[in-house]
Parts: sequence; structure tokens; C-alpha cells
Amino acid sequence: MLELGIKFLLSYFIGSLMGSMIVGRIRGGVDIRTMGSGNAGGTNALRTQGFVFAVGVVLIDVGKGALAAGVIPALDLPLVGIDPGISRTWLTISCAAAAVFGHVWPFFHSFRGGKGAATYVGTFIVLDPVLIIPLILVWAWVVVLSGYVGLATMTAAVAVPLWLAATRLPADQALFIYSAVMALFIVYWHRSNIQRMRRGEEHRNTRLMVFRRKDPGSDDEEH
Repeated sequence: MLELGIKFLLSYFIGSLMGSMIVGRIRGGVDIRTMGSGNAGGTNALRTQGFVFAVGVVLIDVGKGALAAGVIPALDLPLVGIDPGISRTWLTISCAAAAVFGHVWPFFHSFRGGKGAATYVGTFIVLDPVLIIPLILVWAWVVVLSGYVGLATMTAAVAVPLWLAATRLPADQALFIYSAVMALFIVYWHRSNIQRMRRGEEHRNTRLMVFRRKDPGSDDEEH
């Protein structure tokens, strides 16, 4: 249990290294949590700071998910060692979850982080990279139909355990449980987006909507 606890904490601290704060410091002290939606994730970074800034944020946030799931579980730490009684599968999943939690509640940034999506995707680079493609396709499909990035993120997250339940149970039970729990958390972390959609106040990226009706008075017709 010592190995599990130490590696969970290490993964959490890795997750607490926020891409937006790191890139913001390089940019000269920019804190996107004081701008736009107040979220520290890639979408708000793109909206408030532009493409290059957002790419840096996403790369760091995805990378730390892969690092926590792919490197930390295999470490032979001094005074900790490798516990043969701990499932390597569940240890990896625990480290993956810890990184996502660290991103949402970052120790180094007053527990004010993002909503976990990029780091969650990063964990699949290790856990099951095949799932990344359908996850991104579902996300893109919802975005081009609705224009709501938050809705697309929630839909994609929920689609993963549904797909696993339909095609890969009981063989991938651990991965199913991980994705189901993370889907619930991601929906919960997007509750403010849900509230804004219900009020009709959620930002809608109409430029990405392929099948939208043209409205001469809409924002995306302005030059």
C-alpha cells in the first residue's frame, strides 16, 4: 500500500503542474484564470491568448497525463520498492486518475485548475491509445453540430465507457471502471457549462458549426 500511496501522490503533483500557468509565466505572468471563463484549460487559453499559447497549454496537460500513467507506476523508488501484492493495472489507473485530479485541484495553484479533459486524454496514450481516435471523433462531431465545446467534451467522455461496455466487457473491466468514474467527474466539473447552456449564456463557436443556418445578424458574419 505504501507504493500505491506514494505513486498516487507523485502523479497528483505532476497533474498539479498546470500548462496554462507554466505557459503564462513564460509569457510574462499571464493568468488565464482571471480572464474569459476563468478556467485554466485549453479552451479558455485559446479564447483569451490565441492559438500558440493554447497549443502549449494542451501539450503540457496531455503530456502530464501520459507521464503519470506511463512512467510513475514502473518506478522502483528508494525505500518504497515494488509491492508484488498490488495489481500493476490498478496502480496505473490510480496514477492516471491522480493526474486528472491534480489538474482539476492543483496543489501548486490554490486548487484552482481546469476541467480535466486534456489530462484525461493524455492518460489514454498509455492506457489504450486506440480509444483516443473515437474519443476525438465524437468530440469533433458534437462541436460541429452544436458549437458547444463543453457539451462535446462531456459527450466524448461519456461515450468511452458506453463503448467499452458494449464491446469489451468483461475483459477490460478496470478500464471501463476508470472511464466511467472519470466521465461522471468530467460531467460534474462541467456543471457551470450545463447551467449556462440552460440559460442560453454558454459561448457557442458558430464558426465550427458545419450545418448551422446562416444568420445575417450573427457575430460570425462580422468582419
